Amino acid sequence: MRPEHPAIDPHRVTLRPARPDEIDTLVAIDDEASALYAAHGLALGVTEEHPFAEAERARWLAAAQAARAFLAVSAAGVPLGFAALDLVDGAPYLDQLAVHPAAMRRGVGRALLARAIAWAEAQGAGALWLTTYAHLPFNRPYYERAGFVVVPEAACGPGIRHHLAEQRCALPAPEQRVAMRLRLKGDAKARAASRRTHAAS
Repeated sequence: MRPEHPAIDPHRVTLRPARPDEIDTLVAIDDEASALYAAHGLALGVTEEHPFAEAERARWLAAAQAARAFLAVSAAGVPLGFAALDLVDGAPYLDQLAVHPAAMRRGVGRALLARAIAWAEAQGAGALWLTTYAHLPFNRPYYERAGFVVVPEAACGPGIRHHLAEQRCALPAPEQRVAMRLRLKGDAKARAASRRTHAAS
């Protein structure tokens, strides 16, 4: 049975670490959110037994075990969305951000993205990476508004290229899968320190 989602007050949404025993909840939210792709003509068609789906589940479980998965819940404790992060090529990677359709357009996704960025900055990282669709309004343009930019595949590390390759094998519209990167404060500090070092030499 699907959980009921009464009217959601965005000011009473709580973000907390997702527990490993909530992995089925994360997968269920992602399954529900996938309906948005179908509405835009992309039927993902990946069953839970598919190797791609099994690999995703394993990564999200590992993220929860490592305290780098975050769950948004309503004031009533109803799960609304989640963000799962990983480290790829030595840098933070936003593996998935999914919001239940009943909670979309209420700031839940923005709050989860902000938490993901804060987590990446807390690692002292210079950038946060993700992979997404270039042609869907709720993918590339959404992240561009948050400051992400598309990075040519040739400029990506082997881990990001591996994710892109897996996605292009399993998902529809493979030519539209792209990598994006957000420069973080740590990167700006590193560049400033480098400039000071060069100026002093």
